[in-house]
Amino acid sequence: MVAKAERKEHPISMRLPEADIAMIDRAAGLRGRSRTDFVREAAVRAAEEVLMESRLIRMSPEGFSDFMAVLSGPVKLAPEMMELTKRPAPWDPDYVAKS
Repeated sequence: MVAKAERKEHPISMRLPEADIAMIDRAAGLRGRSRTDFVREAAVRAAEEVLMESRLIRMSPEGFSDFMAVLSGPVKLAPEMMELTKRPAPWDPDYVAKS
């Protein structure tokens, strides 16, 4: 008897409004991707974000104490971050003049 090969891919079917399909096709075209690849990548990325938001972080009591000590300690200023706060925002009218 011949053994059946296990499927590595599984189909998903969705019903979407025509406007949604048009937008997906346009975006996929801009990325040089097929509709299927574009939707798969977007869905997997969204799923990863949800899973990362709900991920439980475990640490030892000592590790947690060290973590809390760092959070409770004095602030160390980063010169690069301070410089960024002095730059005009891209939506600021002065941004174009100084760029």
